[in-house]
Amino acid sequence: MSKTKLVSIVVVGLFIVIQLIPINQSNPPVVQEVSAPSNIQEILETSCYDCHSNESVWPWYSRIAPGSFLITRDVVEGRKHLNFSDFSGMDAFDSSDVADEMIEVLEAGEMPLLPYLLLHPSASLSDSQTRALLDWAQTLYPE
Repeated sequence: MSKTKLVSIVVVGLFIVIQLIPINQSNPPVVQEVSAPSNIQEILETSCYDCHSNESVWPWYSRIAPGSFLITRDVVEGRKHLNFSDFSGMDAFDSSDVADEMIEVLEAGEMPLLPYLLLHPSASLSDSQTRALLDWAQTLYPE
C-alpha cells in the first residue's frame, strides 16, 4: 500500500470519527426579548441573532465537524458577550457596558464577522443600517 493511500485512509477515518463527537447546538428558552423599534429589530434578526440570541438557526453545515466545533464555539462566545434573548433584563451598569461594546464593534466594522458574512451575505450591514444601530445603541444608556 502506498504512503499516499495510507494517509488518505487515515484522514478519511479521522473525519468519520470526529463526526461522532457530540456537540450541543440547542437554543435555550428566550428569557426576555429585546425591546427595539421595528427597523432595528429587523436588522438584529437578519445580522445578529444567529450568534447573539437564543434563536440561532443551525444550518446543515453546522453539524459537520470540524466546522461544527467552530460554529458552536462562535455562537457560545457570541451569546456570552451579548444575548438579545436576555437583553432587556440587564441592569443599568450592564446596559452601559453592552451599549459601549456595541458602539465600539460597529464603529470598527468588526461585526458581523467575515466568516459569517461569507456564508450569509444578506447579513452584511449597510452604512445606513450601521448608523441606525449606532444611534439605537446610544439610546440604551444615555450618559
